[in-house]
Amino acid sequence: MGQQLTLIMGGARSGKSDYAQFLVQEDEQPALFVATATAGDEEMANRIAVHRANRPENWQTLEAPLNIGTAIQNAPPFPWVLVDCITLLVSNLLMTCAEPVDERGYHAMVEREMDELIASYSIHTGKWVVVSNEVGLGLVPAYPLGRYYRDALGRANQRIAKIADRAILMVAGIPMIVKE
Repeated sequence: MGQQLTLIMGGARSGKSDYAQFLVQEDEQPALFVATATAGDEEMANRIAVHRANRPENWQTLEAPLNIGTAIQNAPPFPWVLVDCITLLVSNLLMTCAEPVDERGYHAMVEREMDELIASYSIHTGKWVVVSNEVGLGLVPAYPLGRYYRDALGRANQRIAKIADRAILMVAGIPMIVKE
């Protein structure tokens, strides 16, 4: 099978998660679905429930809003790992910061999280699909926290894209190959 990493990026509702799931399901192998979302409100809880119901029965869900590299290393091995998504992981890290947020400290937290994720991938023998939003195409956020977040997510995406075998940009449900 061999180690392989595919990064799928795109805007909100661009079809990233559906396409990621399609790629993994196509192989008809068991998968570890790493969920970084937390159900902070009823609407998000409903979204999570719908996503969970749409996953194959031979997939195991690992809820890991933080420390996903370590969580994946501690999980049973699977031929596929689907991480959905880096966007929420970086947001979850921001939510752990005390006010006022220290930009350097926050960015260091994100770097450590990416280090752990990349280290976990480097010792895993299966195929990975990682989902993240591309937030660098829009306006510059008008407030510091928005800029800290956008910059941290952009750097995290760059780190993953650098080691990825493939990078795909989803636009209106259409996958566009960025790196192969």
